Order: sequence, then C-alpha cells, then structure tokens
Amino acid sequence: MEHASPHPLTWGGAGESPRQPRDPGLGEGDKEPRAEAAGEACVSVAARSPVAASLRVFRTKVTDARHPSRFLPSPCRVLVLLNPRGGTGKALQLFRNRVQPMLQEAGVSFTLRLTERRNHARELVREEDLSSWDALVVMSGDGLMHEVVNGLMERPDWETAIQKPLCSLPAGSGNALAASVNHYAGNEQVTNEDLLTNCTLLLCRRGLSPMNLLSLHTASGSRLFSVLSLGWGFVADVDVESEKYRCLGKIRFTLGTFLRLAALRTYQGTLSYLPAGAPSSKISAGSPLGHDQPGPVDSLLVPLEQPVPENWTVVPEHEFVLVLALLHSHLGSEMYAAPMAQGTGGIIHLFYLRAGVPRSMLLRLFMAMEKGTHMDLDCPNLVYVPAVAFRLEPHDTRGMLTVDGEQLASEAVQGQVHPEGFQLEAERIRTQPVTAYDDNSTLVENK
Repeated sequence: MEHASPHPLTWGGAGESPRQPRDPGLGEGDKEPRAEAAGEACVSVAARSPVAASLRVFRTKVTDARHPSRFLPSPCRVLVLLNPRGGTGKALQLFRNRVQPMLQEAGVSFTLRLTERRNHARELVREEDLSSWDALVVMSGDGLMHEVVNGLMERPDWETAIQKPLCSLPAGSGNALAASVNHYAGNEQVTNEDLLTNCTLLLCRRGLSPMNLLSLHTASGSRLFSVLSLGWGFVADVDVESEKYRCLGKIRFTLGTFLRLAALRTYQGTLSYLPAGAPSSKISAGSPLGHDQPGPVDSLLVPLEQPVPENWTVVPEHEFVLVLALLHSHLGSEMYAAPMAQGTGGIIHLFYLRAGVPRSMLLRLFMAMEKGTHMDLDCPNLVYVPAVAFRLEPHDTRGMLTVDGEQLASEAVQGQVHPEGFQLEAERIRTQPVTAYDDNSTLVENK
C-alpha cells in the first residue's frame, strides 16, 4: 500500500475563486496553499496548444458510434486525491509540472488533497459531499483507486455515489488501470510521464465509459470491491514481496519476478468458475449474497460453506503456480496480460497456471506479456477462460492473495462481476466485438 504525506492539502485550481474557505483538515500551523486564478484560460483552450489540438481530434472521432455518448460538463470541477508517496514519490511534482497546466488550459477546475495514511482516501470519499464535484481524480497507483471505490460503496447512498465519474492518473508503481484506459483509447503502450500525459488528456476530453466492477466475498465475512484484479500465488507473491523495492518504480516487479523464479513454489487450492455464456442455474432458496450489505446483490453466488452451483466448472487440478482474475487488459504499465479485455461487458478474464511449468517457460511467459503475446506460446500449463463468477479456496495459508495490489489474508474468496459498475474517464476504440452478459450469465448482445 502506498503511504502518504504528513499533512492533508487542499489546493484550488483553474477556475476557482482564490477566496476558497480554509480546509478543515489543516491545523493551525498549516498554511492554505494559494488558489491559482487562471482567468480566461480557464474557460477556453488556446487554439494552437497541444491540448486544443488533441481536443479537436477527439471531437472528430466522437462522431464514430464506437465512442461513448456520456461526457463531463464543460467547464467542470474535479476533486484530485493524490498520494505524494506513491511509486517513486514524485506524484506531487508531476501534478504541478504536467497535470495542472493541462487542466487549467482545458477549463477543468480542481481542488487537490493529499492523502496522509492508509485508507485516508477511503475515509474522505465516504464522507465527502459529492455534489460539489463533477468527477473524482485519483493520482497514484491502483491501490488508491481501490480505496476510493470501496469508500464510495460504503456510503448509504452507494448506488448514486459509485456513478460519480472517476479518473485514474498514474503515479504509482504498477499503474495497470491507467495503462488499460490508455490502451482502450487506441494509444500505443507507454509508461511514466507519457502515460500520465495521455491519461490527463483523456480527463481534459471529458469522455466517460462504463467499466466492470468485481464484487468479492471472503470466508471471514468481509465484502469488498475490485476495479482491477485478484491474484493468488506467484503473481501475488511478486506484488507483495517487491514492496520493499518501491523506490525502483515499475522495475520492482521485474526484480521481484526473478527473485520468485529462483525460489519457485506451488500452491494448493480449489478453483471453480461460472463460464461466460453458461446456461443459467436456479440458486437454492435463501437470500442472495450481498442483500444485507451496501452494493449490488450477487445473484450468481452461494455462501462459501455451500458447494458451487451445478452449472459451475470445478478445475480438477489442485496444485497451481498462480491464479489471476483480471478485469482489464493490463496488469502493469508494461504487462499486457489480457489482450482480449475491454474492461466492460461483464467478463472476468480468468487465468490459471498449473504446477509443472518449467522455470524457462514461466520466464518466457512473463517476458512475452509486455507485448501481449504470451498466449501465442501455447504453454500447456496456462489456461484462460472468460467467466462471470469464480471461487478460489486455498488449502493452506502459504500463498499470498491480493486485490488490486492490496494484500488480503489467504482464505477462501469468491466474486461476481457487475457490468457498468462505475464510470471512468476513458475513450473506447473497439477492435473486436464486446460480448455482454447479464447477471444470469445470459448473452445480452455483441456491441
């Protein structure tokens, strides 16, 4: 988890009055950062600027039916939640030097708040008056977006709160969600400042796209939501064990991969899933999961102490190297793990790697993942299946479990995907049909 600065910060941006009220989160000894008045530049974009050129291209593209019809208002107001210690610790500098000028030029007014501890963003959005903002902008890694979404889902008004548009600006180590959004927009795979620039441009363009949301239930009784992935085994071990190398940025994952390859191990467990498009099966009598908790009802799931429904598939093997349930195309800024993913349509991209894979093949798989060609290696141990729900039951506590890069206790967990669960600042240029399924795993449409 990325930690934050010692003090919260509220900073008014383009288009806001310099006479903003003092942030109650600031102590008596803290100084309120000066709001920047941008004048006319806040309202209209300079005709010859790079942002203006990008917006003209977007307006031309938007006539194509492949693009979303939902947009933020213009001008708009956003709340930026930034973790100053995420990734290599340069997020605030990057915001001031790269993001802020683009927002000012595009007429996006902002207030900036720095998180100061684990789950601070979760607490903030749980109590925030969301009517003050047209969107919430999250500048950090994937863990901060995980906090924000779960904070929204914990509100009494979760059903409307989760529809508040969100934006991911990459400033962490993995930046998988931002890389996926960049990919959906038809941009080439880039990292670091280039990825940040592309994602900021998407915010300036104001286009919105619905995204899948994964609802999860654990054996200990907790419910949480994922915007990106659930990992168990090798991939989770690398994520958690490389935390000590956070100062290296995205290179930490490469180092962690080699270290875990040198001490390769397997994990015992049972994996079950409901394939996308499988015939519906009537769930036994009783209240559906999630009926007594904030969030949508998970009509495809039964309690963990019960066997999975008859229309589910139970993987016969019980020894794995890894299990990965992925909602989006990327697992990192340079890990194109699910080339078939579009982030919508109610699909979980479920990968599992059975025990017995040679280290040399595992290394080839991870190297090929940068270009998304790992499936072309035809590794007999690697299995991919599109699903709408799954259950993972570790047989012991040996392996690590992560959700959106955040470590959880190694215990039984199951999940169901909900299409159009939240809105993200994104453009979508489809290169292949997206197959959508409803909550009964029934084909809705190819769109």
